[in-house]
Amino acid sequence: MARTWLSVTVELLGGRGEELWPWPGRVFAVGPSHTFVDLANAVNDAFARWDRSHLSMFTLADGRVVTDAETGAEMAGSRGGPITEPVDIETAKVARLLVPGAEFQFTFDLGDDWTHRCVVGDDKVDPIEVLGIAPKKPLPYWGWGSIPDQYGRRWADDDGQSRAPSRPAHPHPMMLHAWPGLDQVAPLDLSELRGAIATADAARFLAAVRGRDVDDALQQVGAGIPMALEQRREQAESVALSVVNRLTWRAGAGDEVLAEDLLACLRGEPLAGRVVPVDLEMLGSELEGDPAMSTGGYVDLRTGEVYDDCLTDPAMVGEDAAVDVEEEPDRWLRFDYTGSRDGWRDMAAFAERHHDAALRDRLLRAIEGKGAFHRFRDIVHQESLVEQWFTFSTDRQLGRAREFLASQGVRVG
Repeated sequence: MARTWLSVTVELLGGRGEELWPWPGRVFAVGPSHTFVDLANAVNDAFARWDRSHLSMFTLADGRVVTDAETGAEMAGSRGGPITEPVDIETAKVARLLVPGAEFQFTFDLGDDWTHRCVVGDDKVDPIEVLGIAPKKPLPYWGWGSIPDQYGRRWADDDGQSRAPSRPAHPHPMMLHAWPGLDQVAPLDLSELRGAIATADAARFLAAVRGRDVDDALQQVGAGIPMALEQRREQAESVALSVVNRLTWRAGAGDEVLAEDLLACLRGEPLAGRVVPVDLEMLGSELEGDPAMSTGGYVDLRTGEVYDDCLTDPAMVGEDAAVDVEEEPDRWLRFDYTGSRDGWRDMAAFAERHHDAALRDRLLRAIEGKGAFHRFRDIVHQESLVEQWFTFSTDRQLGRAREFLASQGVRVG
């Protein structure tokens, strides 16, 4: 049995919207047969929680949620993080899912959100050596802080005489809903996603989105959901619900429209409007494109094709090639150029989301005054942010195009 148990440090970061400092903590000996529910109960014991009517939940660094089946299905489709399958807290073994050095989160009471940072120690421990017994459940063998500690330690190395450590300059990412970080979650391969949608390959589509950070590409992911539901409904339903929840939380332009359409697909109901297979990328580009090239155009409500004003002007393309919108006026939906203001707002929003203050300030300064788009693109290339920016800006542009069509009674199908 010697040296076969995990050593797991659990620090209470805070709850009810407030952070604690110094963080009280406990170090637990966790055996190879112990489940996550065993660890949850041990943590709640150690932090003197007498009302156990609240839910407990673990979140792993790859975004997986460990809780009861019903809550897991709901939380796996909530905002933030990758789309993953929930893990059963009653049966999953801690030692099988976590390795030395792993960081994970434990949350008790999903209303008050008592948030704990948990870290598996690099070395395994002998329970007889650290506890004096081999218990049937995880037990703490070291601790500090006031909730509670029989020796009155306020932090890990408190000797009763030294001063308390300084509070960190910034809250832990777990308290900012910024954990797991992007470096811990696999990024979305946009070319693979588009390829799966273009070839109508549901299995490839589901593989492209599961376990990936999709929150910047919800409009693009949503475009493949109807196809996935049609081919592999059982596997695609959880992904569809997750995307609907994330769209509702994000609440950007066109997100509510897409969420309504996906819910209709899930329920087998018709979409709320005239369904037209419009190329949203083409429409978005024409709506916000170069005013020197076009001032607007038309959407063919029969085919979904998008035409700019040049293609409706016989002087530009010739009598035979020009689109005659007057011959069938009910067939054509007019749109006008909306300007570059939305594109500027996209740059500002992209800059604001960066936690690196220096990078955020550079991006924000770049979009001041004339030449903003050029300066912004230069920094994006210098900082290797091209793919992130393309995914982010494309999704917002698609959403605005979708919202415009919905305002005209048209849904994309």
